[in-house]
Amino acid sequence: MEFLVAKGDSNRYLKRSLLLLLVCVIVLVCTDQDYYSLLGVSKEASSREIRQAFKKLALKLHPDKNQNDPNAHDNFLKINRAYEVLKDEDLRKKYDKYGEKGLEDQQQGGRYESWHFYRYDFGIYDDDPEIITLDRGEFDAAVNSGELWFVNFYSPRCSHCHDLAPTWREFAKEMDGVIRIGAVNCGDNRMLCRIKGINSYPSLYVFKTGMQPVKYYGDRSKESLKNFAMQYVTSTVTELWAGNFVNAIETSFASGVGWLITFCAERGDCLSYQTRLKLAGMLEGLVNVGWMDCGTQGELCDNLDISSSTTAYFPPGATINNKEKGGVLFLKSLDAREIYQEVMQHLPDFEIISAASLEDRLAHHRWLLFFQFGEGDKSNVQEFKKLKFLLKDEHIQVGKFDCLSSPTICNKLYVYQPSLAVFKGKGTGDYEIHHGKKILYDIVAFAKESVNSHVITLGPQNFPDKEKEPWLVDFFAPWCPPCRALLPELRKASKHLYGQLKFGTLDCTVHEGLCNMHNIRAYPTTVVFNQSSVHEYEGHHSAEQILEFIEDLRNPSVVSLTPETFVELVQRRKREEIWMVDFYAPWCGPCQALMPEWKKMARMLSGLISVGSVDCQKYYSFCHQESVRGYPEIRLFPQKSNTAHQYYSYNGWHRDSYSLRGWALGYLPQVSVDLTPQSFTEKVLNGKDHWVIDFYAPWCGPCQNFAPEFEILARTVKGKVKAGKVDCQAYAQTCQTADIRAYPTVKFYPYQGAKKSVLGEYIDSRDAKGIADLLNEKLEAIQNKGKRKKSRNKDEL
Repeated sequence: MEFLVAKGDSNRYLKRSLLLLLVCVIVLVCTDQDYYSLLGVSKEASSREIRQAFKKLALKLHPDKNQNDPNAHDNFLKINRAYEVLKDEDLRKKYDKYGEKGLEDQQQGGRYESWHFYRYDFGIYDDDPEIITLDRGEFDAAVNSGELWFVNFYSPRCSHCHDLAPTWREFAKEMDGVIRIGAVNCGDNRMLCRIKGINSYPSLYVFKTGMQPVKYYGDRSKESLKNFAMQYVTSTVTELWAGNFVNAIETSFASGVGWLITFCAERGDCLSYQTRLKLAGMLEGLVNVGWMDCGTQGELCDNLDISSSTTAYFPPGATINNKEKGGVLFLKSLDAREIYQEVMQHLPDFEIISAASLEDRLAHHRWLLFFQFGEGDKSNVQEFKKLKFLLKDEHIQVGKFDCLSSPTICNKLYVYQPSLAVFKGKGTGDYEIHHGKKILYDIVAFAKESVNSHVITLGPQNFPDKEKEPWLVDFFAPWCPPCRALLPELRKASKHLYGQLKFGTLDCTVHEGLCNMHNIRAYPTTVVFNQSSVHEYEGHHSAEQILEFIEDLRNPSVVSLTPETFVELVQRRKREEIWMVDFYAPWCGPCQALMPEWKKMARMLSGLISVGSVDCQKYYSFCHQESVRGYPEIRLFPQKSNTAHQYYSYNGWHRDSYSLRGWALGYLPQVSVDLTPQSFTEKVLNGKDHWVIDFYAPWCGPCQNFAPEFEILARTVKGKVKAGKVDCQAYAQTCQTADIRAYPTVKFYPYQGAKKSVLGEYIDSRDAKGIADLLNEKLEAIQNKGKRKKSRNKDEL
């Protein structure tokens, strides 16, 4: 039926339609409450800030405290959901990019804890400035920075962890500046704790670069913790006397390292041994620490006009005879922290690089440069003076450059505010700007990673444009926590792909026009440019998955199907062929989440099942014709037979690569042989073939999970070893005779010229590839044994 509308009516109809559409859009936007606003935090909020904000709201809005409010439960669920998403790096990235639509395949979770839990158990150390709460993304950078760390792995539900907390806080205050005191909440960082082998709480470990982590087993008193930690402070306190004092002061000029010396006399208070040792740790690599007993070295102390206990700092090149002229600094305090701060103020600042020498200096050495804007710039902190010592082994020099002296240079480097960057020894063209925390350990980790990786900072002048070489470009914003978490992973990946793929980062807060030109709508957005081809990365923030993504671009595991190729490859597939197809839409959040898992699954099924995908936004009519009603729609097209289904749809909850693979393998025709007691005896024990047997029970969950893996094994070793299965529920006596005590159990029965033992050889693996490799090793050993036996027989003849 057709409707004819007059021209005037047409305009009014169009206006009403647009108005209705606008209202719908406004409603959609307004009802999709922003998670950041719900928690009252900014988009650049750190994990710690998100936890603190959620805890504050949880204590105020918890249903336990609002029992008369009928909406209390629903209101709390909203902030709980916001917290669960924003605390997770991957979920936060999806939410930032797609909003709540990107989370549709994630469980909503209607559970929360009691008010008591949020008050006393949640975020134990979040309000303690001396204790650094480490998350998964920053842990490795921290403990590999070169500083000494003592880390408390705890669980918020662990009573012993709460018992330790007051002592850990006191210990952290006392050790502040000597070693870094950290804490990892294993409730929020389960994967990190699992990787580190943490299986009980609290677990206390000392970490230092070049040393295996050391676990603490002593009692949990402050003194015991301090004594244990101080064992790993490698700095020493030198006892000085007349013979070595003068030499120490004179040689300090050549070394550039001064001396902090405590003179202990009868009058006045002398720094304790523990305080001197603590100062040695705080000033390690910057200042030597020593002490002198004026009771035995009276003449020397008299010559230095020292009549009562005191501590003095002798800078490099200090003159002993004229202390004022030599710049000797006498300190009155007995507190290690106060002495440390005063000495640090008197240490020389970084060298200022001139504009004229900059290019030449950067072309011949690695540099970490602080960019400042005038002398009044307070961007530097005293603790950063440790950088020279901490970066010495990496041959990284540290300096400053004043952008007011040459704005042109800083503009060329896209430096518009106080910042720091690593230059990799190839001039101003090969550098990376730091976007992490302005904390010593984070800067050290960045500098070490950056000089040894191949990621550079991009801008309009060096952005890849129609280059022959492929580039991976990360479009990001410095305020975005998932962006900052991705940067170290890009550096790791760049080392594996050096010479094959170039890596660069583009700050969209600085180069907004360039980001708009490439239609960047969320951060981070990582794109591979390969001449005219553009591929967006949608995986997790890990070097491993980035490398998998690149490998998949080189050797695609998933076939992009058109309506024509779908008919040709899938519908007209060969009789023995199996296909899995993902019908998706690019705008669909769950589809985007599935894509990396789909590609990973395709690689695991290579050679067994063909895998494809159909873009239903591009081929909407075709997908409609195929009765695709929602995205993603996963279908398996089995081997052709007269009675076979046209396809099977996947309705499982989990869409990870392993779950999908397990489901697909269930449709492969069985290659292994089902054995009875009679056939087990005749074919396996008395036969002349090698056999691998899966002893299982039908009701056993692990057996069901292993079944597809065993079929892959059967295919892998086909022609060398026969594969069989024995149902231990149906044939209990056979399994008992074979000494089967658990399900599934895999055993190898090799033929070596005689009847085989019913016990076989136990194989402790559930991985098809691992078992296949082991069987090949055993077969090679049998073959070599046979050759040696033939050789001996020949020699005897």
